Amino acid sequence: MTSRASAQPANPTDLCTMTSRPADSALAEAERDAAALDALADLDSPQAAAWLDALTREFAAGAPALDAGPLFPHDNLARLRRAGLLSLSVPRALGGRQATLAQTLRVVGAVARAEPSTALILVMQCLYHLRLQANPNWPAALKERIARDAVERGALINSLRVEPELGSPSRGGLPATIGRREHNHWLLSGRKLYSTGSPGLTWFAVWGRTDEAAPRVGTWLVHRDLPGIRFGEPWNHLGMRATGSHEVIFDNVCVPLDHAVDLQPPRQATGMDPLTGIWMNVLLPSIYDGVARAARDWFVQWAAQRTPAGLDAPLSSLERFQQTAGRIDALLFNNRALLDAAQAPAIKYLVSQNAIEAVQLALEASSNPGLSRDNPLERHYRDVLCARIHTPQNDTVLGNLGRAAFAGVAGVAAP
Repeated sequence: MTSRASAQPANPTDLCTMTSRPADSALAEAERDAAALDALADLDSPQAAAWLDALTREFAAGAPALDAGPLFPHDNLARLRRAGLLSLSVPRALGGRQATLAQTLRVVGAVARAEPSTALILVMQCLYHLRLQANPNWPAALKERIARDAVERGALINSLRVEPELGSPSRGGLPATIGRREHNHWLLSGRKLYSTGSPGLTWFAVWGRTDEAAPRVGTWLVHRDLPGIRFGEPWNHLGMRATGSHEVIFDNVCVPLDHAVDLQPPRQATGMDPLTGIWMNVLLPSIYDGVARAARDWFVQWAAQRTPAGLDAPLSSLERFQQTAGRIDALLFNNRALLDAAQAPAIKYLVSQNAIEAVQLALEASSNPGLSRDNPLERHYRDVLCARIHTPQNDTVLGNLGRAAFAGVAGVAAP
């Protein structure tokens, strides 16, 4: 069996090293976890809101080190696990919280405002479990096992789909990852990129195809301890540096027959179910809205405290800085309305664009201090730019909106 240590990327800086933090006593840790579970019993309560505010402060304190390492947020995820927040979208019947979208949005926002890489891993976990239970092509026993693993052990799962040759599967094409059936198991081989959360995943949901004459495509459910799994190129990105989105290589990994699910002939992608689509279009941009809110908070505090010698008053007294803060708050108010409504098909595009513009406004007004790596705004700017690359990407969203606009007049005769 492959240990977690041997499954880390071979890199002298050890990108997935545990973050160093003073250890609480076992008793204090148990008391803190019990308090968390009590406060979060009702996610709509003032107690839950206060607990999430404290979590934001706690995670924010460690965010610079995670980015600089980069380090994988093992401690943050353990904190979420002990608070029962890694099973937010698991049904109550299976022991989960079965949180609403609004409740999940509040949790994700609190995490994203502090450490967005942790928030992205959490979002991927929520979306996978939501979609898993809605998928009729998975065996019920396997769906229950994955769900209970999340509830009882905080096991993380994510889809591994992108490949070096293929790029994003949302653009079409067949995967190069191949499952070859031998007797009572599959042998899976292939390489996956941008595997968010990979150092902490218990389950890799690997998209691949069979080696049959008429290949089928589907998902191979691979436990991280199976031999033949290793990490290739480490994640080395402009922003969201703590996500651990490394290349994962599968070399003749022996997978049980019943862990290859939803095998079907290749067909035009139909997208995810409508409910999961709504959750994705809300939760993914909410991460970058959280980044923008953190940037806003830094800018407002900095401008209120910065008093140049020639001004004899803080920068916040100047009309220019007041208008900048007002423009940022207007963009973020718009974001809150869009996220809470959870209805607009362009929500991901609009919220992401507003978040990026808000951080850019703060950066422009703060000038060199905003670009200094001694201040968090530089990190927030790098993180928020990553909003542009998440599915659905801007060209897809705008193309769909444009086609819908022209479809409305397609039957009108030309003059």
